[in-house]
Amino acid sequence: MSRIGKLPVPVPSGVNIDIDGAHLTVKGPKGTLSHTVPSPITIEQADGVLEVKRPDDERVSKSLHGLTRTLVNNMVVGVTDGYEKKLEIVGVGYRVLSKGPTQLEFQLGFSHPVIIDAPEGITFNVEGPTKFGVVGIDKQLVGEVAANIRKLRKPEPYKGKGVRYAGEVVRKKVGKAGK
Repeated sequence: MSRIGKLPVPVPSGVNIDIDGAHLTVKGPKGTLSHTVPSPITIEQADGVLEVKRPDDERVSKSLHGLTRTLVNNMVVGVTDGYEKKLEIVGVGYRVLSKGPTQLEFQLGFSHPVIIDAPEGITFNVEGPTKFGVVGIDKQLVGEVAANIRKLRKPEPYKGKGVRYAGEVVRKKVGKAGK
């Protein structure tokens, strides 16, 4: 049995769960998320918890069991607490400016500023000229937006300049050996 899949998903008070066949909708104080559960997996709602069940021990059922439970748990956590990815910029002259809660302007050593617009459900919070965060209720979307921002100027291995996740360790290479 899947160690993750058999764990029940706790549903805190203030969160409404709607199960309509294979379609699951989670409503909470921060917003609403929905997900379509793959065919062999079923979700049952008991007293204050959600149980993710699989009908048999086939390979496909086993692989979807833990995945579905994790996705449902991420939805419940997202509508109650939300998710945030913190990023930081390293480099002389590199900085970020807030152009409202859904737009950022980056100076990353290019000849022009780079402007990023947030998709629906994502907001940015800028803590300083080199520190900012991506905030939202959908864990997958928050991670994707943060990865796309990091892709603008990845940390390079010689000086470490670029956009990186907060706490990310960039392994540096030695430069040319001088005489």
